[in-house]
Amino acid sequence: MSATATKSSIVLALWATTSLLQSSSSNICCSAFSPSPFTTSTTRRSTTSLNLDGPDPGTKLVSNRKEIAFDGSRFFETGLEEEDCIPSQEYCLVDPESGAPIRLSVEEKERMFLDALQSYYVSGRQVMDDSEFDALKEDLAWNGSEVVNLNRKEITYLEAMQAYIRGEPIMSDGEYDELRDELRENGSSIAVDTEPKCYIESGVCTVTFQQDKFRNNLLYLPMLSIIGFLWLGIGYEILGGRVNPLLLTAFGAPVIGTVGKAITDNFIFPNNFVAYGPCPTCEAENRIYFGGILGVEGFDKQANFKCKNCKTEVIVMKRSLRASTLPK
Repeated sequence: MSATATKSSIVLALWATTSLLQSSSSNICCSAFSPSPFTTSTTRRSTTSLNLDGPDPGTKLVSNRKEIAFDGSRFFETGLEEEDCIPSQEYCLVDPESGAPIRLSVEEKERMFLDALQSYYVSGRQVMDDSEFDALKEDLAWNGSEVVNLNRKEITYLEAMQAYIRGEPIMSDGEYDELRDELRENGSSIAVDTEPKCYIESGVCTVTFQQDKFRNNLLYLPMLSIIGFLWLGIGYEILGGRVNPLLLTAFGAPVIGTVGKAITDNFIFPNNFVAYGPCPTCEAENRIYFGGILGVEGFDKQANFKCKNCKTEVIVMKRSLRASTLPK
């Protein structure tokens, strides 16, 4: 009897354990596939926050080309065109008649910046106030312009001009000319005025010419060619054609260059110098030759010519390459 009771107790215990495990497993499976309140509230909360992110009605998004506004439900362009200027984003020129801002190109802004600098340092006149000048400088800096980054020599050059105008020179004429020539050789925009300028008081228009190195070097080509052929002919007769002509030319290049340059500079084109630049009045490109040709003397220190386009008489100084018209 006791053995039968013990077996029954074991069977009941196993049945209860199996039932409990099945119930727990079904609850876990169901909870895994049924939405819980926590998950639902989290999803609802994240969806609501996404719907609330966005600009407030009436917000305007401004770029350098278009202005886009948001009215609460849609984005739309406000009609701002590419040529319209945004004073809060860039430097603008104000139309004196309508008062509307005018957009300028980077080249125009650079020209205004250099004009303001040179007017202040050379003549002592302030063509724009400090705040306007700072805004123009900041705009050019953001556009990556190099004219706003003056080096030490350019600053010294401007200070020397200002001191000379005040009657208190800080360097001799020779030092000033040497500094100016060095800046011009380096292509400094401070020492070279490639854009014509006209002065209302005197009616004189000025501009700086530049050396035409390409055409200047072409003057040596005829004599270098003649000396080169003579070198090859003499070398062929002496060596009997046993040396490659290219090697013979390369070996004699120093001699050919030295002799050809000496004959050109002393006999054919003495004191040769070719310059070019725009006309101070009409901006038509002109070229001028300083020096002689086969013993015939040409322009020496100063050249006078008439523009081929507007027939205005122009004076060019060889040393400074400054071209100017006659006073009116």
